[in-house]
Amino acid sequence: MWQRVSYEETDEAGGTVRIRTGATTAVMTGAGVCTALALLLTGCSGSADNDGKPASGTEAKNGDTAPLADRASSVPKRPVPRGDGSEVPADFNGDGHRDLVLNDLVKAPDAVQGDDAGIGIVYGSDSPRGVDPAVRQTLSPTANGAATDGVLPAAFDAAATCDLDGDGFADLIVSTDPPYDGLGRPPVPLQLLFGGPDGITGKAVVLKIPAKARYGDDWPDHPVCGDFDGDGSPDLALSASAGQVSYLRGPFSRAGAPKAATAPVPGGGPVLYAPTGKADTDGDGYDDLVHTTRTHEPGKAAKGKLLLGGPQGPGEAGGTYTFKAVALPPAPRLPGADGKAATDLLESADFLVTRTHQGEEKDLIALYPSEKSAKDGKDGKGGKAAERPAITFSTSIFLK
Repeated sequence: MWQRVSYEETDEAGGTVRIRTGATTAVMTGAGVCTALALLLTGCSGSADNDGKPASGTEAKNGDTAPLADRASSVPKRPVPRGDGSEVPADFNGDGHRDLVLNDLVKAPDAVQGDDAGIGIVYGSDSPRGVDPAVRQTLSPTANGAATDGVLPAAFDAAATCDLDGDGFADLIVSTDPPYDGLGRPPVPLQLLFGGPDGITGKAVVLKIPAKARYGDDWPDHPVCGDFDGDGSPDLALSASAGQVSYLRGPFSRAGAPKAATAPVPGGGPVLYAPTGKADTDGDGYDDLVHTTRTHEPGKAAKGKLLLGGPQGPGEAGGTYTFKAVALPPAPRLPGADGKAATDLLESADFLVTRTHQGEEKDLIALYPSEKSAKDGKDGKGGKAAERPAITFSTSIFLK
């Protein structure tokens, strides 16, 4: 059972810890005692020495963060475990576990008006909790962004994930804000960060979009991964001007170039999405694309239009597509909040993830086991998540 902790009381004589969570006091004794964390809820994997390190024989493994004796405000980082490659989506280090990408990170009080806080990655584990917040990294424009005309981006937002180069490690597509004087065709704002045995490392490269694949002077945007031509390699679809779609065939080189590109595909819309759940909506062996006239709020029911994949990529109109509604569990209490907090759906794939937040200094990520509906197609209904989160933590861990 996972509970958010406000403080702990220790009875040294009896070896009993009473953990107070709101109006409820939980009592645990003996080896069952877990040290309380203010924001991160972890499980017991053994006892701890006085300095907070695991006792001999209880070393933590990926997914089993050890109890922390005197560090209720932080979670010490551990290295990303090396993987051999996998076919699991969003598995940047290839260890067979899906990783969690977080765009909105809280800022330190003295940096609220500052630049983008970057992208946070919490690596997956074999624990029932799904991810291990001790195994994390921050991607920032300064450390990981590629310069355009000598200028590093200020904005840095994760836009899509897929294994672009086919090496068994997922890659990250990032949306940035390169310098632009408003004249002519704008530069490409999308950059690629490649995964590997140690996760995402190094600098991004700017996505190369051949001139013949562009249309008009709108920013290339809304990247969607999919095997639209059925050849086994991930492709990219991007929005262009006037409902055109830029279609880039994979695999992609480490320099950011596609294997091939075609002339823009007509019949799309200004905003592109991958179908929820099943990418090949009609089961013909080609992934499909959804386009809408406006941005879709995750978890809300909405309508879009299908652009079906085929041997030449996306192009055939496929009719109406229905985004399924996702029922959110009750929002967890946000520690330190002095008013009403908002809760957003971040992900509803292998697990359901929400972010409850207030301002730019307080938030709580909650991960729930997800019971996905078998009907993820045009008329699919949303799956139902468990009422209690498997784990909660604040993105303030990325400040440490």
